[in-house]
Amino acid sequence: MAITQTGCNKFKQELLQGLHDLDADTIKIALYTEDADLDADTLMYTETEEITGTGYSAGGKTLTGAVITLEGSVGVCDFDDPQWGTAAFTTAGALIYNSSVSNRAIAVIDFGEEFTVSGPGTFNLLLPAPTAETGVIRIR
Repeated sequence: MAITQTGCNKFKQELLQGLHDLDADTIKIALYTEDADLDADTLMYTETEEITGTGYSAGGKTLTGAVITLEGSVGVCDFDDPQWGTAAFTTAGALIYNSSVSNRAIAVIDFGEEFTVSGPGTFNLLLPAPTAETGVIRIR
């Protein structure tokens, strides 16, 4: 099992089909253990290997503050950094998905290592800078 940071392949097709509206749909982020199997072929949100712990609810958090920009010739979507307060859990990655469209997967984030918040504490997830090279959701 592995978490591979990437945009989800099916999302690209679905975006062109008009299924996703990133600044109007409910976009969520769920956290996963290091044993999760998430990559470009991930189709939708799953509870398999989703973390459990104090301050975390299955399905994760709704992302807010969507900002869609054009960086050169690359479309980029950014959100406010999510946080989980009064938390106690360990996580190694995340899945961004569209809960308004049958929980379809958008992007996978690999944290590169496990992070533990012992509690109660606050887990702040700093999303990558919204640039053509680093934005969490980018369309080339």
